[in-house]
Amino acid sequence: MSKDLYQVLGLGRDASKDEIKKAHRKLALKYHPDKNPDDEVARDNFKRVQEAYDVLSDDEKRAAYDRYGADFEKIRGGGFNPHAGGFDGLDIEQIFGRGGSQTQFDGFSDFFEQLVGGGRRGGGFPGGGFPGGRQAPASRRGENIRYEIEIPLETAVKGGTTEFYLEQEKIAVNIPAGVDEGSKIRLRDRGQPGRFGGPAGDLILIIKVSSHPYYKRNNRNLELTLPVRFGEAALGAKIDVPTPNGSVTLSIPAGSSSGKRLRLKGQGVQQRDGTAGDLIVTLQIQLPDQMDDASRELAKQFDERNPFSPRHDLKF
Repeated sequence: MSKDLYQVLGLGRDASKDEIKKAHRKLALKYHPDKNPDDEVARDNFKRVQEAYDVLSDDEKRAAYDRYGADFEKIRGGGFNPHAGGFDGLDIEQIFGRGGSQTQFDGFSDFFEQLVGGGRRGGGFPGGGFPGGRQAPASRRGENIRYEIEIPLETAVKGGTTEFYLEQEKIAVNIPAGVDEGSKIRLRDRGQPGRFGGPAGDLILIIKVSSHPYYKRNNRNLELTLPVRFGEAALGAKIDVPTPNGSVTLSIPAGSSSGKRLRLKGQGVQQRDGTAGDLIVTLQIQLPDQMDDASRELAKQFDERNPFSPRHDLKF
């Protein structure tokens, strides 16, 4: 954390939690290793962005960082060394000042419990207590970590494996089929380490689903606006449509207009009980950007031979 964490995210120290979240999402997408597979600079930037977000998105960590700056990393990296009879990697005098060691030490256990996130499990003083015969604090379970991951719509519907980085660690997680925006996945014992021998907390992943250029989810159904040619709509056609289960042939009735809705049953989002929603297809007639003179003449003849008023009931 040699570089200021606020600068890593391009923010000021008065940034709100929402601003921190937006900045992290923007930079994480920009530097993600999947988008920059052979770029070491991008990979390093991605790690720094993740580190900055991990600290600044947590109220307690952010408060500690704002107070101690670069020393915050030392505090989080500190822990008990049962063999040395003291603290490992943590300079107490640097934090509390010199003199009055017993008085300063008495308040340290509370300070340690609030700020240390990376201490060793099962740590403590020899004999299970503190100097002066005081009893060691009771073990405590580590805090849970809540972390948002973004997945494609295809993965949300069909399920699959996705990977992400958290505190420089690459984590792979299996996404079950049918998850929706806001769904939570719990990874046991992947959160903050426990205090004084307690178990680790959990990592709770909050799912965000990326938008798709063509498909949209509506509860258990999928919706698709399907572009079709004028001739396909006017004369009818059979068109192969991609679905989560592979391509399915859709029959377009002759004389279909833009906005006509067709349903492919069972081609939507798979449910836990084995059932699935539908794929709702809305037709949208598209014309070519350019037409030659003969085509324009044919269009004119068609219009003259098929007079009707599509806007007869249009009102304000």
